Amino acid sequence: MQEGMPWSWLGPVLVAVFGGILRFIRLGDPHAVVFDETYYIKDAYALLKYGAERTMLGTAENPIADKRLITGNLDIFQSCADAHDCALYVAHPPLGKWMIAVGEWLFGMTPFGWRFMAAVAGTLSILILARVARRMTRSTLLGCFAGLLLALDGLHFVLSRTALLDIFLMFWVLAAFACLVVDRDRAREKLVDWYESGPVSGLGPRLGARPWRIAAGVCLGAACAVKWSGVFFLIAFAVMSLMWDMGARRVVGSREPYRASLTLDAPAWLAALAAVPAVTYVLSWTTWFVTDNGWGRNWEQATSSGPLFFVIDSARSWLKYQLQVLGFHTDLTLYHPYMSEPWTWPVLFRPVSFHYPTGIPPSACGSDVCSQAVLGVGTPALWYGSALALLGLIAWYVASRDWRAGAVLLTYAAGWLPWFYYALAQNRTMYLFYMIPLVPFMVLAVTLVAGLALGKADAAPARRAAGAAAVGAFALIVLINFGWLHPVLSAETITQAEWWSRMLAESWVKQAPK
Repeated sequence: MQEGMPWSWLGPVLVAVFGGILRFIRLGDPHAVVFDETYYIKDAYALLKYGAERTMLGTAENPIADKRLITGNLDIFQSCADAHDCALYVAHPPLGKWMIAVGEWLFGMTPFGWRFMAAVAGTLSILILARVARRMTRSTLLGCFAGLLLALDGLHFVLSRTALLDIFLMFWVLAAFACLVVDRDRAREKLVDWYESGPVSGLGPRLGARPWRIAAGVCLGAACAVKWSGVFFLIAFAVMSLMWDMGARRVVGSREPYRASLTLDAPAWLAALAAVPAVTYVLSWTTWFVTDNGWGRNWEQATSSGPLFFVIDSARSWLKYQLQVLGFHTDLTLYHPYMSEPWTWPVLFRPVSFHYPTGIPPSACGSDVCSQAVLGVGTPALWYGSALALLGLIAWYVASRDWRAGAVLLTYAAGWLPWFYYALAQNRTMYLFYMIPLVPFMVLAVTLVAGLALGKADAAPARRAAGAAAVGAFALIVLINFGWLHPVLSAETITQAEWWSRMLAESWVKQAPK
């Protein structure tokens, strides 16, 4: 099916609508502050109200402020002698909190309001993945298959319904990858036109403006402006994009493809995937620069020093703040009951309990003891299937050097392996949901293997039928598995026996509730 045909867009849109319905239904439940929402929803509200994060009422986890929010009282900030005394030190850049703030601005400080943009990002990521999978496989069916699997992943579902930062990190990483895949196609089209226009000579043509690669740079800068771990993907994607250019020039017959890329492509590449992300990251701090109440903002000295020194003093105080954040992330070793090691993440050894209230009346579920849970866990059938698919991609890449397998494997390695260093060298506090940026690429791995299972369009009918049956059966298993877990992903009130039946391993439970 050609790129412009209706189903190439209509199919992915329908799959995204399905995923969006799953995510938006009962988005305001639980009507509570869930897990680390206690930090980000208030930081987002402070950004809306003051342009910078501010200290709030209560203890470190802000229970007083939490209670005031749930009861509709928005007076959650400490009263301070001046703006500087109210400044709050935060360990993450502001963009993710600004995205949360959009929902709060549109729908108010309610659970629906502060989770709205997470649901939007989760839904749009389904559409982006379906389209990029379609472009990589040239199959609308496989594109829709990829979008459906992402819609049915439990961790993606939970984070799309929770006001944490990680869903926004995933969104921008996936968007950057999609832009680079389009840029790869456009660059190759230009090289093919050059090849077909006459005798091949010299280093080849300059590829001119590459707006899709610039867009990828913006997305990668935005990823870093949500969480610093976006830099892992920035480095990997920059290397991958340049390697694609070298490979493309070699394929069309350039006599010196590596020299050609370094000479003709590298300057624009550096601008798009180094300068543009850096500028995007700095711009995300705009309100910190233009207000006087941000943490570490030496406003009085800056404003009394003249225009030039205002810039210098502002830059100095901002860089000092960044170094403080770096120190925080390096020294984050506090114990948490739901922390886990990165090598256990692919097998879902230790999910994170986002919500498990006590004191639910028996009448709520018709049993002696009721449960209501939000468990941050992936759909096991999908995750275990993707682990096998990734192993298959390694063999495929070794045998064929297929760029699609290489891109998925590189992204997975870039998002997973750096955490091994933090675990082994620093014993850093980490959680399973750090894997969320990789979930779309796990799905891509399954999708590429599904394409192999289906075979080529001209394969024997029996071969195609067997492949289609296997792929369809896998999708059905994932759907059933997700449906079974859905009550403990979405805070449905069920009996405790039903809750226990969905805890697939002892490590899924912190402590058996009484």
